[in-house]
Amino acid sequence: MNGAAAGVGLPYRRCVGVALFNRRGEVFVGRRRDFATAAWQMPQGGINPGESPRAAALRELAEETGATQVEIAAESARWLRYDLPAELLGRAWKGRYRGQEQKWFAMRFLGRDEDIDLDAHEPEFSSWKWVSPAAAVAGAVPFKRAVYTAAMREFAPVIGRFAPGAA
Repeated sequence: MNGAAAGVGLPYRRCVGVALFNRRGEVFVGRRRDFATAAWQMPQGGINPGESPRAAALRELAEETGATQVEIAAESARWLRYDLPAELLGRAWKGRYRGQEQKWFAMRFLGRDEDIDLDAHEPEFSSWKWVSPAAAVAGAVPFKRAVYTAAMREFAPVIGRFAPGAA
């Protein structure tokens, strides 16, 4: 049984995702601490009760990267969803969700690389790097790639404004 079929009846966890771009049009990815294999992802996390998606995106970014010198350049027009694979259903988020429904934000990083602090909160990443948008998609776990592709496609005009020719 695939993840989507096994999770039928479970809700999606509402959360946010952040595509943080530097001045070269590269995007931040962090290597997750809790995966045995190299799993790289962009910052993301849940929305607290009463919190707006925009506020959640800024909070999650600060918690996961220490980055606070940012400007929001774009917000995804719609919520993007992914289903967990069968082997993660029942384990991730205590088995309460079938996957995530994410509102994505493109942000421009205005600080310096030295401002990135993976230990700013409870560390989720063991290391980080700037990569091309295509490499961010390729390096993601397979079940998140469609969401990453959709976000990068929607943010392509913004990426071009950060660094012409980068999209």
